[in-house]
Amino acid sequence: MAEDGNLHIGNSNYNGEEEADPENNTMNQPLLKRHRTLSSTPLALVGTKVSHIESLDYEINENDLFKHDWRSRSKAQVFQYIFAKWTLACLVGLLTGLIATLINLAVENIAGYKLLAVGYYIAQDRYLTGLLIFTGANLGLTLVATILVVVFAPTAAGPGIPEIKAYLNGVDTPNMFGATTMIVKIVGSIGAVAAGLDLGKEGPLVHIGSCIASLLGQGGPDNHRIKWRWLRYFNNDRDRRDLITCGSASGVCAAFRSPVGGVLFALEEVATWWRSALLWRTFFSTAVVVVVLRAFIEICNSGKCGLFGKGGLIMFDVSHVEVRYHAVDIIPVTLIGVFGGILGSLYNHLLHKVLRLYNLINQKGKIHKVLLSLSVSLFTSVCLYGLPFLAECKPCNPLIDEACPTNGRSGNFKQFNCPNGYYNDLATLFLTTNDDAVRNVFSSNTPNEFGMVSLWIYFGLYCILGLITFGIATPSGLFLPIILMGSAYGRMLGTVMGSYTKIDQGLYAVLGAASLMAGSMRMTVSLCVIFLELTNNLLLLPITMFVLLIAKTVGDSFNLSIYEIILHLKGLPFLEANPEPWMRNLTVGELVDAKPPVITLRGVEKVANIVDALRNTTHNAFPVLDGEDVDNGAGTELHGLILRAHLVKVLKKRWFLNEKRRTEEWEVREKFTPVELAEREDNFDDVAITSSEMQMYVDLHPLTNTTPYTVVQSMSVAKALVLFRSVGLRHLLVVPKIQASGMSPVIGILTRQDLRAYNILQAFPRLDKHKSRKLR
Repeated sequence: MAEDGNLHIGNSNYNGEEEADPENNTMNQPLLKRHRTLSSTPLALVGTKVSHIESLDYEINENDLFKHDWRSRSKAQVFQYIFAKWTLACLVGLLTGLIATLINLAVENIAGYKLLAVGYYIAQDRYLTGLLIFTGANLGLTLVATILVVVFAPTAAGPGIPEIKAYLNGVDTPNMFGATTMIVKIVGSIGAVAAGLDLGKEGPLVHIGSCIASLLGQGGPDNHRIKWRWLRYFNNDRDRRDLITCGSASGVCAAFRSPVGGVLFALEEVATWWRSALLWRTFFSTAVVVVVLRAFIEICNSGKCGLFGKGGLIMFDVSHVEVRYHAVDIIPVTLIGVFGGILGSLYNHLLHKVLRLYNLINQKGKIHKVLLSLSVSLFTSVCLYGLPFLAECKPCNPLIDEACPTNGRSGNFKQFNCPNGYYNDLATLFLTTNDDAVRNVFSSNTPNEFGMVSLWIYFGLYCILGLITFGIATPSGLFLPIILMGSAYGRMLGTVMGSYTKIDQGLYAVLGAASLMAGSMRMTVSLCVIFLELTNNLLLLPITMFVLLIAKTVGDSFNLSIYEIILHLKGLPFLEANPEPWMRNLTVGELVDAKPPVITLRGVEKVANIVDALRNTTHNAFPVLDGEDVDNGAGTELHGLILRAHLVKVLKKRWFLNEKRRTEEWEVREKFTPVELAEREDNFDDVAITSSEMQMYVDLHPLTNTTPYTVVQSMSVAKALVLFRSVGLRHLLVVPKIQASGMSPVIGILTRQDLRAYNILQAFPRLDKHKSRKLR
């Protein structure tokens, strides 16, 4: 549904008239002649499905019922509300930790038995049989994950982080946090990761944590909601937003066992709105996750988790490495940061092209989505199994305490096709789980473990797989593929430096992974803390910060972050934090002039006029005016804003008056409750109004939000955008600077779609040559 109904896409073309340069125009003059109405597109790609997009109501609707409800709440009810918030935050962390443990155990055991079976046939020199088992198992796991996504929950595809960013920005992403989506995300992640695809479970865990938070806040799935009385406090978008923020932080914490990093990730990457109370609850959620994970680590250390060994919950510990660096190390560390920024922006650019291609393939139908996933899985399996045959066997170093060679599920020196006493370095990186591959390439005090040719093959393959795997119809995360690529060139640079540096090659791999993540995702603070908690080595802090800052700076000079690119591709109306420079030379008055006239209602309105407004428009809200002559604007004032859902509720309950009058406070409380008004009910099709009822009246005053946000018509679009985004609005009323006689007290409504730079450029074509790099 539209925000205010003004979804008129102009068809007239710009006539090419020469006009003054907008950069030199004053704020007091109209910037451009209008040749189009302001357009908006309420459709976006959510998951792999085109969905209708609405905005969320983060603003408090301060009508008479709301005010009475808050005044009448006792101290016990206020305490109950606060206690319920902390209880839900605890449950979000608890359930996210349990599900993350389940996913880790399932992936490690399924992948472990698969690799043991393959290793059994390799030890007998039955390489073809091993290939068939390896490929067949991977295809089967991929098929299960893909069919679940394609048939049951298309929104479970991908990481889900861009949609979470959009939701916390104020965009309602349909079916994104449902129970079916969560279940498919869990099972699909297990299948896709265990299949050896070049994707991680980190992004899906963020999405799973958000789903848990949303389901807890609304009392369960839509069809089976729990109607507990205390849950009524959370039947609003504001509290649900806070819970989903806790869920996203818990997901990152569960993925990396990084509580502080999870909180900072939510703050830096996904959240648009933040406050100190939310910070405490988010940290509490991540603390609960860590307690749950730690408890299961202790259980698994006793051998009760099957093949679950060093992988999964235990990350990439390099705390035993002595970190020493000198002034001469600034040069290679700077090179890692520069390479990370360049390669990260190049990866974003190429992935953008691949995702466009995949979108064309996915549009052809479900069978094409399945075939695409199976094709990627087949290519991945053949490469992972076949490329190690190109590597030369390397002799085991007797000075190393670790077992060499090994043929088990994990291990840092895989024998593969080599004789006893030798190992295959490519098989060590390829024939293992992705977590173990990262752990192997991060291994320290092993300067000659991997040959340069093998590292080049490893880097090249994962660059290709990182591009072609993300975008298929399976749950997938971007963190691990980027870590795999970055660690490869980091280790290569460490090998080239050799004795010229004091930094261990494993630490170079860590820095390389961090730099590529900063170059692609453009995170700094949260990423720095996540890597410190991943590696458990605080001495890496100075050079990690240095590398991240360089990589982000270099990457920002080329293109957007990968999640912003995905947001643009999906068409989600995400509002950026920084307005475009040209928005300061455009006023909100000029913006609303490009829209059809706003439709207003009287404080006491005839039923027929309300029905007409609902039938003929898709407005989500209507300004309510009071005065002697509302039609002509004489002596009128703005009373507030009433939502479409409340008007539908009035019609369904037939709260009509026989005469034109104001109602008493007890009359509205007798008919409506705050809980009822919090529900989104805007289906007007099943409301039948008789001809006699059409002539009756409705008093809109008790249901009207009397404190809507307003801006004067001379305010710049840039300033209005900052206000709109910061407060989390759905509607922003534009009022005249001076209300002349006969003039309406409100001249228009601005919504999210109206403030998007792309939509503004459609209404003001002359601005097209001044648009920013981001919109090209």
